[in-house]
Amino acid sequence: MDVQRSVAILGAGMAGAAAARRLAEAGLRVQVFDKGRGVGGRMATRRSGAAQFDHGAQFMRAHGHAFAIRLEDWVRRGVAAPWAGSGRHVGQPSMTAPVRDLLAGLAVMSTTTITRILRRESEWHIEDATGAVHGPFGAVAITFPAPQALTLLETSGFALPGVALARYAPCWSLMLAVEAATAEPLMEPREDPIGLIACDSSKPGRPDGIRLTIHATPDWSRQHLEDPRETVVSALVQATAERLGTTLRPTVAEAHRWRYAQVEVALGVPSLYDPALRLGAAGDWCIGARIEAAHDSGLHLAEAILADRGAAA
Repeated sequence: MDVQRSVAILGAGMAGAAAARRLAEAGLRVQVFDKGRGVGGRMATRRSGAAQFDHGAQFMRAHGHAFAIRLEDWVRRGVAAPWAGSGRHVGQPSMTAPVRDLLAGLAVMSTTTITRILRRESEWHIEDATGAVHGPFGAVAITFPAPQALTLLETSGFALPGVALARYAPCWSLMLAVEAATAEPLMEPREDPIGLIACDSSKPGRPDGIRLTIHATPDWSRQHLEDPRETVVSALVQATAERLGTTLRPTVAEAHRWRYAQVEVALGVPSLYDPALRLGAAGDWCIGARIEAAHDSGLHLAEAILADRGAAA
């Protein structure tokens, strides 16, 4: 095996999946690592009994050519579908579907927390939280949120200029299954504490039942980031009922805390790559707060790796 034609992809969200698919199509061997039980990152879906919630990113939109072509292909094959107008699309039957499609047939190690990257001469090795070491690899692509990427780099004794400059807003996400409620497919009041109310059950290909996902505003989420979940649930259920002008009778009411939910300060570059080390990073934090930005950043990093003489040898 030619080690220089192998790449470790750290993170199985949209950026990591886009990078992995492009590199694999070019004939490189990729190994994807992710700490989650499944893939998708913030394109996340959770199930509670028979109820299903997209509790992270709610929709996708294409502004540029590359993602428009990708989205068109997903729609043609039933991986995505239009929702709520204004060019919005969702994964089908869940928001994880597009990432799972990109990673289909590729090597993915889930529930694997990466704690260090190690360089031995011209080869990379990856150490996880159990102490196991994976490799060797010719290149490493880090697609974690910027604060997590920065921690990994500092712990490992490496640096990529600019990572520390990216900033994220947190978000408390409330998942509600209710007996009855009238809600538009998507409401974005953006007034504390409610930033967004999405009617999950209005999305194509979803199970029956009335389900709402509520995202708290960044400011409210910061102020209540360390509050107990039951306190957050109570406050957001009440605020949602007031916003909808109805009494809610939840059969499911759960909250998820996203510490790194939405990019507030992006670097303004497509990706970061050090050809001397064959080490790079990508994510929406490079370009902006959109699923498309994560996709395009991962694709750009893959092209940088492919343009490197070591990968082409």
